Amino acid sequence: MSNENKTIHEFDFSLICEYFSNVERQGPGSPEATIKALSFIDNLTSESRIVDLGCGTGGQTMTLAQNAPGQIMGIDLFPDFISIFNRNAHALGLSNRVQGIVGSMLEPLPFERETLDLIWTEGSIYNIGFERGVNEWRQYLKTNGYIAVSEASWFTEKCPDEIYNFWMAHYPEIDTIPNKVAQIQRAGYVPVATFILPENCWTEHYFAPCSRIQEAFLQKHSGDQTVKELIAGQRHEMALYQKYKEFYGYVFYIGKKI
Repeated sequence: MSNENKTIHEFDFSLICEYFSNVERQGPGSPEATIKALSFIDNLTSESRIVDLGCGTGGQTMTLAQNAPGQIMGIDLFPDFISIFNRNAHALGLSNRVQGIVGSMLEPLPFERETLDLIWTEGSIYNIGFERGVNEWRQYLKTNGYIAVSEASWFTEKCPDEIYNFWMAHYPEIDTIPNKVAQIQRAGYVPVATFILPENCWTEHYFAPCSRIQEAFLQKHSGDQTVKELIAGQRHEMALYQKYKEFYGYVFYIGKKI
């Protein structure tokens, strides 16, 4: 398999964790996008219970905590990410209401039914799949609770073969915005808001920080072919985005349970 077609899941977990531990965000996004998505969510109080699934090191979670009341739990598969998450929460004085734990979204969540006010996930629902995630997680939300998800989506019905084949290899569940909204509606939510993440969520907040660490990462693991393949894949993704960004991107979907 070529470097360009190898998916992130085919690399050693410890290697992925080491690489992405060096950046604030593990995918496209920004504080501004997080705050905008949050603006569509009503009735959060100090008693609200919020969970951020696939939280990574907590870049977006800390923004949530600084702009919304309530108790927030971050869940991620990688223990090293959670260690950084909890360290960041402590440094920001948020430990009294923000906690990270190790867990998998592929397993039942550690919550009782209808006990959460908000389920948040930025750029990570692909691990379980968008349609499965919005359906399975609904049971944990209270009536009138919210789900907020950023998800890779097509902006057009048709696109060039090169970018289509790339996404079919990496995440075949990518779909158009209307089809994603329909999936939310079928799962039992009122679609509240949808917006495309700006280009700087990719360039300034994701690709640029990753680019700054890549040479040092290659030097640290000099001669390691797996590391070379990982970095080559990251650079290929960046080049494809620059070439085809008018056809796809991340979209925030906010739904309210009924």
